[in-house]
Amino acid sequence: MIWLLIFAMGAAVFINRYAFLEPRLPLRLTANARQFLGFAVPGMLTAICGPIVFLQEHRLAVSLLNPYLLGAGVVAVLVLVTRSVLLSVLASMLVFLALRSGLS
Repeated sequence: MIWLLIFAMGAAVFINRYAFLEPRLPLRLTANARQFLGFAVPGMLTAICGPIVFLQEHRLAVSLLNPYLLGAGVVAVLVLVTRSVLLSVLASMLVFLALRSGLS
């Protein structure tokens, strides 16, 4: 039963992706739908990263001792300054690891 569910979910995801990637299918999105879908990735990343950054041990942790919050702040500032996502993420990871090892 579990294998059937796994294959059914895989088929549903494949059909969903295939419908938009196959150029011979007549399915096209409107400009408004494409613009709306442009906000899906940042919204999903915020929903995933928000609790990790702001919650520690199921409590709100907004302080200068929170290495997750400081790392997120560093990456936000570096992305705005350098416009290089890779450089910003790597630098913020180094800041996070330095803070994390210094607090332990």
